[in-house]
Order: sequence, then C-alpha cells, then structure tokens
Amino acid sequence: MILNIVGYGSAVLKKVAEPIDKDYPNLQELIDDMFETMYNADGVGLAAPQINLSIQLLTIGFRPYDEDTDTFGEKIERVMINPEIIEEKGEKILFNEGCLSVPGIHEDVSRPESVVVKYLDRNFEEHTEELTGMLARVAQHEIDHLMGKVFVDRLSNIRKTLLKRKLGDVAAGRMRTHYRMRYSTKK
Repeated sequence: MILNIVGYGSAVLKKVAEPIDKDYPNLQELIDDMFETMYNADGVGLAAPQINLSIQLLTIGFRPYDEDTDTFGEKIERVMINPEIIEEKGEKILFNEGCLSVPGIHEDVSRPESVVVKYLDRNFEEHTEELTGMLARVAQHEIDHLMGKVFVDRLSNIRKTLLKRKLGDVAAGRMRTHYRMRYSTKK
C-alpha cells in the first residue's frame, strides 16, 4: 500500500524516533509498504517519521537502472531497524541532496564519504556494515530523520534564510508532487 509522505514543518519530523523490537505490530507489512511508497515517489530512501511514525525504521533501495547513482547495474535494498552510526570515515564530501518530505528543494550537504553502521535487518539479525558512496549518503540522510533532522538543518544559517520562502511553501502544502503528501501533521 502506498502511504502518505509527511511534509516539512510536520512535528513528527522534529522528534527523535523511538527504537522498536520484533513485536512491533504488522512490521513486515509496514516495511513492504515503505518500499512501495519510496519507489512510487522515485526515492532511494524513506524513514518511518516521513510516513508519520516516530519509530527507528528506514528503507533504502536502488534500482539497477538508476544511472544517477554509483550503484548502476545493481539492485540494492536495505532495511535498517534501530540503526546507529558508530564511525565516520574519510573526507566530508558535498553532494546535492533532496528529500521526499521537502519537495522542490535540493542543496549541497557535506557528509563523510564512508560510515560504519550497526543495525537490525527485517528479520532482527544484527549487522555492522561499512557503507560507502551513495549508500553511505542515503543511510546518513535517513538516520538523520530518525534523530529529528531533515537535510536543510545541516545547511548554513544564510542558506536557510535564502530558502525560507520555499520552505514556507513546502510547510503550507503549496508544492506539487507526483506522490501523496500530508502536511502540518501535529502529534
């Protein structure tokens, strides 16, 4: 089932998400719905707060035909439950990011080129994995959502000031998208 994506300005995007355990209701169905929602919106990552659930769950997926990523030719999918970045490696690199919850805005964000992430998969098996390239970038972006941050929070104050009007338009629901959105969710 395709779910609504919560827009910038919604309270759930500012909250630190809660960890979950294997007894979380309908978890496997939720994970499948998150992948379907993410792919329907042409996204490569989706965190549970973006669908109005303040839980530590995210999905990442690259289709093999996505020429815009360093994963071209491979289908890569990850489910991360209660993820934690335990080490940052390499130089910080600027890359132009966007977000399904902040449609129409893309900005350069500086992030480490590699991270070591500890997480549980959809079967609650623990993994510690070093991620590089686009996979590392997306994981960091989505883990930020679980910490109550969106990518524009990583921009300079000057840049945020220049984007104030656009961000206001997003928060007010004045941005059109080809996917279903929900704005100003207060919880």
